[in-house]
Amino acid sequence: MKIDRKEVEYVAHLARLELKPKEAEEFTGQLDQILGYFDKLNLLDTSGVEPTSHAIPITNAFREDEVKESCDQDTALENAPSEEGGFFKVPKIIE
Repeated sequence: MKIDRKEVEYVAHLARLELKPKEAEEFTGQLDQILGYFDKLNLLDTSGVEPTSHAIPITNAFREDEVKESCDQDTALENAPSEEGGFFKVPKIIE
């Protein structure tokens, strides 16, 4: 795949980047090499390879959801640095 300077400048515009002419030329060459490498990868026969999202098998390490008794209001407020009227009292942030 061949990428030209006009496409690089368009993508830079979308990303709200200001590129100097020298940078645009440099990125054009670099992106062209990267996309050329992807073209090489497309030539490989991957018909026997299963699609994966990870190189190693990963399983969910979370515990099962269980319904449990909730703590009462007094227990929840025991470690509160400050409480007022049965609620956590926090410093005011908006004036």
